[in-house]
Amino acid sequence: MGMTADLRRRLQEHNAGKSSHTAKLRPWRLETYIAFSDRTRAEAFERYLKSGSGHAFASKRLW
Repeated sequence: MGMTADLRRRLQEHNAGKSSHTAKLRPWRLETYIAFSDRTRAEAFERYLKSGSGHAFASKRLW
């Protein structure tokens, strides 16, 4: 999970191996994305998804 203003660029970077944390899991493909017009709400939603109830929600509803 993460945030970006340029989703295509971010995916290309992951697949090019530019992140040592994600390079070994290539190739990446986009399964779900959620867009927010407000960065504050996007950050709050990402924090929620990393919580216990957020993990359960994501597993059931997003992927």
